[in-house]
Amino acid sequence: MKKQNENGRISEDRLSRANKRKKNNTLASILVMTGCLLVLVLVTYVAGILYSWIDSKFQDNANDLAAAAEAGGQTESAAEAAKTYTQEEVDALIAEAKQQAEDEEENKILSGIRDGLTSGTTMVETLRPYYPDELVVVSNGTFNFVPIRDDLQKNDYVLENLNILEDGEVQYMQDGQVVSHKGIDVSKHQGNIDWTKVAADGVEFAFIRVGLRGYGTEGKLVEDEYFEQNIKGALQAGIKVGVYFYSQAITDAELLEEANLVLEKIKPYNVELPIVYDVEKVSGGKGRANDLSVEERTRLTALFCQTVQDAGYKPMIYHNMEMATLMLDLGQLEQYDKWFAYYNDDLYYPYAYKVWQYSEKGAVDGINEEVDLNIWFGDF
Repeated sequence: MKKQNENGRISEDRLSRANKRKKNNTLASILVMTGCLLVLVLVTYVAGILYSWIDSKFQDNANDLAAAAEAGGQTESAAEAAKTYTQEEVDALIAEAKQQAEDEEENKILSGIRDGLTSGTTMVETLRPYYPDELVVVSNGTFNFVPIRDDLQKNDYVLENLNILEDGEVQYMQDGQVVSHKGIDVSKHQGNIDWTKVAADGVEFAFIRVGLRGYGTEGKLVEDEYFEQNIKGALQAGIKVGVYFYSQAITDAELLEEANLVLEKIKPYNVELPIVYDVEKVSGGKGRANDLSVEERTRLTALFCQTVQDAGYKPMIYHNMEMATLMLDLGQLEQYDKWFAYYNDDLYYPYAYKVWQYSEKGAVDGINEEVDLNIWFGDF
């Protein structure tokens, strides 16, 4: 029985080991199949990625080839459309364009000149807009183009502020108010003046001539025969007065003789406004001072002003465009106030001045003859 039992246990052990081997083999098979399946899935995924990458690369290459083909076509078209020029041809084209521009500008200028002249303006007035950095001045029949000086004081008058009345009177406005003063200058040529009527016509100031020096070689001093009558009448009417002297001095001695005559004549009167040195060229070549150099004329003008100032009065210089640009050095006369004669209303003159004589053919109540009209800018 014992042997049988042992044999039986041995058989059971063998059977048990066999079953274990069988189970192990089955598990191994399952693991192998699972591994193969995973490998298959992985290989399929990698293959998909690789396919997508190859496809995108192929598409990029195709696009690059298409773009290159298109660019090549455009380059070829541009090359076909391009033109080439030799240096001589380029120079000729530039010269043609330049000539065309010059012709257009010339036609524009000629048209402007024609329009200006046909509208009634003078040649000098027509030319001035084309030379903004120069003053166009006529002297002795010659057109002069004088550069505007940067070193001289400029006025700040604005054309739009001028108010021209129906009778030709000029006013200067600011903020809707008249800020200028109405004035005249007179001599024996106006004859007897009713100064009460002059004042009633709005005249606030007057420059009255004291005298003059003759044009001829002798250069005799001449007192204005209406001076006393005019200065008394103006002061009695409440009009502020200044005086002027028409000079033809060619030496220091003659100049001092003129200044001293003026100072002597005005002693009895309340002269609040300036004493004016009237320096201008005599037309027709008859003036004895016409041939003075710029330096000589400037020195005599300064001497008169300094003499007047030393006597306690305010000096002023009367001048016009020709004197200002061609016959005086205003740089040496900057410290003295200016009275400027100019009979257009365009405010063309750029330099500083306090009084503007804008007309020599004015009409004022109380004066039977034509009279010079002036405005004083700002306060007296």
